Amino acid sequence: MNRRDLLAIGPTLGLALPALLRGRGARAATPAGSPGPDGITRTHALSLLGEPALPAGFAHWPWVNPDAPKGGELVLGGLGSFDSFNPFILRGTPAIGIGRIWDTLLRDSDDEPSTEYAHLAQRIDLPADQRWVGFELNPAAKWHDGRPVTAEDVVWTFETLRTQGRPNYRSYYADVAEVVAEGPRRVVFRFKNNENRELALILGQLTVLPRHWWEGRDFSKPLQEIPLGSGPYRLERFESGRSLVYRRVEDYWGRDLPTMKGTANFGTIRYEYFRDSTVALEAFKAGQIDFRTENIAKEWATAYDFPAVRKGLVKRDEIRHERPTGMQAFAVNLRRPLFQDARVRRALIEVFDFEWMNANLFYGSYTRTTSYFSNSELASSGLPQGRELEILEKFRGRIPDRAFTEAYTLPVTDGSGNNRDGLRRALDLLRQAGWVVKDRKLVNAKGEPFAFEILLNGPSFERVALPYVQVLQRLGMEPRVRTIDPAQYEVRTDAFDFDMTVGGAGQSLSPGNEQRDFWTCAEAQKPGSQNLSGICDPAIDELVELLIAAPDRTELIARTRALDRVLLWHDYMIPQWHSRTFRVAYWDKLGRPARNPRYNLALDTWWIEPDRVGAVEQGRRDVQQAPR
Repeated sequence: MNRRDLLAIGPTLGLALPALLRGRGARAATPAGSPGPDGITRTHALSLLGEPALPAGFAHWPWVNPDAPKGGELVLGGLGSFDSFNPFILRGTPAIGIGRIWDTLLRDSDDEPSTEYAHLAQRIDLPADQRWVGFELNPAAKWHDGRPVTAEDVVWTFETLRTQGRPNYRSYYADVAEVVAEGPRRVVFRFKNNENRELALILGQLTVLPRHWWEGRDFSKPLQEIPLGSGPYRLERFESGRSLVYRRVEDYWGRDLPTMKGTANFGTIRYEYFRDSTVALEAFKAGQIDFRTENIAKEWATAYDFPAVRKGLVKRDEIRHERPTGMQAFAVNLRRPLFQDARVRRALIEVFDFEWMNANLFYGSYTRTTSYFSNSELASSGLPQGRELEILEKFRGRIPDRAFTEAYTLPVTDGSGNNRDGLRRALDLLRQAGWVVKDRKLVNAKGEPFAFEILLNGPSFERVALPYVQVLQRLGMEPRVRTIDPAQYEVRTDAFDFDMTVGGAGQSLSPGNEQRDFWTCAEAQKPGSQNLSGICDPAIDELVELLIAAPDRTELIARTRALDRVLLWHDYMIPQWHSRTFRVAYWDKLGRPARNPRYNLALDTWWIEPDRVGAVEQGRRDVQQAPR
């Protein structure tokens, strides 16, 4: 499963986005505590936005129930299929949830932006000049076979990911000069410079793998045997491509860590795969699935009035979150000559009628996305001012001139579906770009038609793509929609074998290294990179590096807004929409903490209520047997 699939269906499966895919901030990592006489701060936590909120020795995360009952089975749904247990490489389609079996050096706080706490590493050492970071591993840490987790495991994992892992690891770890084991439990990462202020936290996200288990195995190939882990769950059994069962490790070495108390409460987590979201929804209604996040507004509005809901056996809720929503869009492939003219791309934007879609397809539940860093203070708006303007002035003549004189806006319609003004603007832009309508077909000077394919990885987005196609046909274009299964989709998008698809970039309050993989020339031609559209512009490359090297939060905001503004004015994508809630439905045998953390759904803090299981199961049978 690649990043784009995770963004699309991760919440549906009750998963947090992998830490690697969350943005990080380009400012000095702030350790909890004070430097010692040698100038080194030895700490339990790092943050990019000020002091970590939780002190050393904190008991547990503030949002969990530390006394949550353990046990029971949670059944979740997956889409498509899987053929590998190695999620770190391009080849193969990894099994959902496989990340549960491993630990990371530090663990993200879901309630604080860009803050990590000691986990597999019990201590972090950070010098004043931030030219290196050291991690002291917890002496209790062990693999599921009983062998200790060592510094050599960390070194081997890092070097293996950088040389054989997905391409984004190479850009993500580009500023690390070397990693060395300075003892059985101490590992030190030395940096090329101290300009990448987020690097210590990036390395804290490292998923550590067992060197001794992988010896003799080819890391570059899809893995089809159960891997060895160190985390709170182990993969117990699977039916290839169809189902998996993860079982809680009763003697898990980290079960009493403050980062683990009140989490990993389910005795087993079972995933059942379905061919598409419609079948998965029916399985949920029938009680074959326990929990579901609904990402389709129409389904949320119309598909959850069934007997189990009316009887109170299934609960529905909309849980607010403060997660920045980033960009979701129809992404064109700039590697295709058809889309290299910015006027053509703007024409595609002019006829995308969000207001009609929101009213007729989404029940008014979405907000238009107008920034690559939407729903956050990092988003550009209005005209550039102050420090942002100063930054952009250095690029005058290399970025669109209108970035200085006009506020970037998206077209707004009356929602009637009769977007004549948009069609006129689009046709004018297309004529300027050398396209004319002949015999009701849009053609170029060679008589070649404007034909392209919109590639989708499931049928749920067809209801969005097909109305858009109808409008594009009014311009004389020849668009077509092709829906393929998730495994095929991953292969094609990793190879950039598409014209247009649904893409974008997830963001956080602290963007950093990952921006290289999203927008830069170096990543545009690397198979499997996150630069889906193939953006390659030297000015954008420089803005990305400025963002990564931002010395403080104020400068980070200004530099991010500058990058955002330039990306927008190139019209690389047709922005879509976002929501600020998790829409969840679940059978009433599940219990949950009194509050949710600010930035994640945190399903790993829920539990099975033993005294409700019997009643829910009986109610489910009664509903199924009732006459229809």
